[in-house]
Amino acid sequence: MNRRPRQETPQVQVEVGQRFPLTIKRMGINGEGIGYYKRMAVFIPGALTDEEVVAEVTSVATRYLRAKIHRVRKTSPHRVEPRDSYADQVGGFELEHLDYPGQLAFKRDVVAQSLERYKPEGYRHYDLRPTLGMDDPYGYRNKAQFQVRRNAEGKVEAGLYAERSHDLVDLETCSVQMPVTMTVMRAVVQMLQDLDMPIYDEEAESGIVKTLVVRAAAHTDDVQLVVITNSPKLPHKHDLLTRIADELPQVTSVMQNINPGKTSLIWGDETVHLAGEETITEKLDGLAFKLSARAFLQLNPSQMEVLYGEAKKALDLQPGETVVDAYSGIGTIGLSLADVAEEVRGMDVIPEAVADSNENAAANGITNAHYELGTAEELLPKWIMSGFHPDAIVVDPPRTGLDDTLIETLLAVRPPKLVYISCNPSTLAKDLVELTHDYQVDYIQSVDMMPQTARCEAVVKLSRRH
Repeated sequence: MNRRPRQETPQVQVEVGQRFPLTIKRMGINGEGIGYYKRMAVFIPGALTDEEVVAEVTSVATRYLRAKIHRVRKTSPHRVEPRDSYADQVGGFELEHLDYPGQLAFKRDVVAQSLERYKPEGYRHYDLRPTLGMDDPYGYRNKAQFQVRRNAEGKVEAGLYAERSHDLVDLETCSVQMPVTMTVMRAVVQMLQDLDMPIYDEEAESGIVKTLVVRAAAHTDDVQLVVITNSPKLPHKHDLLTRIADELPQVTSVMQNINPGKTSLIWGDETVHLAGEETITEKLDGLAFKLSARAFLQLNPSQMEVLYGEAKKALDLQPGETVVDAYSGIGTIGLSLADVAEEVRGMDVIPEAVADSNENAAANGITNAHYELGTAEELLPKWIMSGFHPDAIVVDPPRTGLDDTLIETLLAVRPPKLVYISCNPSTLAKDLVELTHDYQVDYIQSVDMMPQTARCEAVVKLSRRH
């Protein structure tokens, strides 16, 4: 039998610094422009579809090249001037040079690209609905999580790392943050400077203050400040707290999180209460939610209501039906379903989140919702053995997608209704390969939770095949 020879990617001789003209054919899932040089893919951050650029090679891999724009020869009509001067230096602003209608179209296309890559059953016929966006796609982020370092001149800086490096970019302003988060952030940075507090030095692994986290509640006036430190000690703590109380009356909660040593993780396991309340309160869909320092909450409060509204619509719960809220966080989704459901059960692996969700249920007078500590793959079989058979399950997994064991569990339990809330189209498409053995995809509704970024959320309505 004659086999056709495999088509190999041509070996292109290219060097770093080399320049060549390139037409951008499409945009990749991280918001970069993609063109082809001698049939080799070239990834260029900041380039838009149909633009003609002069590319300058920044790195060479076996199957692709990375490059930067040396010059734009033909500009896209969708290109706009970014509001943030450092938008091309740090993550979280990948699309700030693309107009907002273009961003919304890109996010629907990212879902389509991911499906094309993994090819779950029937994917070519899925109903991919236009992305739901914001009227004003700025000033939406309720949490600023900035690294703190001292520069060579001794000035305390707070911001984000430049892409692919540990060089800190000091963010004096940030157009996507809620204004109050930046007001508090910059004031506290000035206090750290004035009090000459010991700032963490990554190289020397010395110093104390590593990170500042400011979270604001959009529907109440609560603001929480968390100082993440290298040790339980916090020199000048009393002076710092006095100044915060005097100068930042909007801060209603001050906490310290201890995260010793050199680690890629931002949060440590121990959180200590310093001043004010231990939690802040956010309101959503008429319900009040208490947030502890490490509790997960979507970063965009107004679009969170849109996202969860779409999840409720997709679930279409009827009176008397029971629902499981997997990856429940502080109970935001499950508790918003409790007025219709017969019973809501949820689970999470963070103890504070489970405590928060049960407290949130009690505080809102909800008696038919209950949350337990553990994974869905542990707890679901246990509940079913005890006679609880959910009519509907909603999953809202982290960016890594569903655990393999949980997919097996879902296919064994086979609830009639299943809704998947995704924050990563790639892992969504991968998970759908398995789920579509037993479920059909009724539609995918993308929601723009993070304008100016390449991130995309989606609500998927699945129904059991008969």
